[in-house]
Amino acid sequence: ESEMPGITDYRRYEKIIASSPLFSGFAAGELESIIKCLSPSVRVIEKDGTVFSHGDRPQYVGIVLDGCVYVVYDDYWGNRSLISAAEAGDVFGEAFSCGGAETLPVSAITKRESTVLLIESAKLLEPCESICSFHVRLMKNMIKTLSVKNTEITNKIRHITPKSAKEKIMSYLSYCAEAAGSSTFDIPFDRQGMADYLSMERSALSNTLGKMRDDGLISFTKNRFTLK
Repeated sequence: ESEMPGITDYRRYEKIIASSPLFSGFAAGELESIIKCLSPSVRVIEKDGTVFSHGDRPQYVGIVLDGCVYVVYDDYWGNRSLISAAEAGDVFGEAFSCGGAETLPVSAITKRESTVLLIESAKLLEPCESICSFHVRLMKNMIKTLSVKNTEITNKIRHITPKSAKEKIMSYLSYCAEAAGSSTFDIPFDRQGMADYLSMERSALSNTLGKMRDDGLISFTKNRFTLK
């Protein structure tokens, strides 16, 4: 893992940062000013590395600049549930860092080598000394981001509620198709990630996907699916 203080290579990631919902509506010059105000850090973390761990003190809101970060919950016996996946431009950790929890109930791990931007949550929640208009807009964006994340958690509950494996998969794939506006779409998970997200055994997921393909309901190659 490597870390750089501040964002010395800001322009390298400018487009990705601008695409993040946290910085929605900021012009290029405004974005650079707010980044200087927040003084974030950039970290490059190897595959299967840890951004933050269960039990840590919540203090950062992260944005993926490159790679993929999974937010996961591991129970006492080591069973893993995948809460969400964040890719380039996506925000992660905000619900916990801004929610007042004393310790994190989840971990954030990298699916592959990833570069992340970490912002101290206190700097997001508390206006700077000059109480700049940028900060007010930033906090509004944070509220919207939290609302979207709440919707995503509600959708996950809807997907894992059905009792049968087929119904869980159909619920999730139907949602993905609707979100993509197409019957062909990519999902952000590999098979193990999809199984963890839907609270299923990987073997049960693979067997059910195979049966659904044989029945002519779906076709797929890796993480690209088509609903028939």
